[in-house]
Amino acid sequence: QVQLVESGGGLVQAGDSLRLSCAASGRSFSTYAMGWFRQAPGKEREFVARISRRGSIVSYTDSVKGRFTIYRDNAKNTVYLQMNLLKPEDTAVYYCAGTSGYGPYDAVYGYNYWGQGTQVTVSS
Repeated sequence: QVQLVESGGGLVQAGDSLRLSCAASGRSFSTYAMGWFRQAPGKEREFVARISRRGSIVSYTDSVKGRFTIYRDNAKNTVYLQMNLLKPEDTAVYYCAGTSGYGPYDAVYGYNYWGQGTQVTVSS
């Protein structure tokens, strides 16, 4: 089992950057594929990005491609989401997720561990 704790959210202006971190407990972090999801008010939780166990494979939802970067440091049991050129439509609660399974990695049901979320608010 793994516990996930997100940090790094905040209030920024459009065009600014933020880096989200997700710290995982336990000694088997490298055995989990990781993802970031977000949920805006009144909307369903949606996929943002995912990264494979060794970090060699990443994928993103179209709306963040070229602006967001997911990466991980298995030695630090942490996965990151670097968010650049933020837009007001990026405003949401961002969730870190982990799975010991094999997908689908772009779906909520593909993950069995979730953090509590961190708020990101982008003002125009």
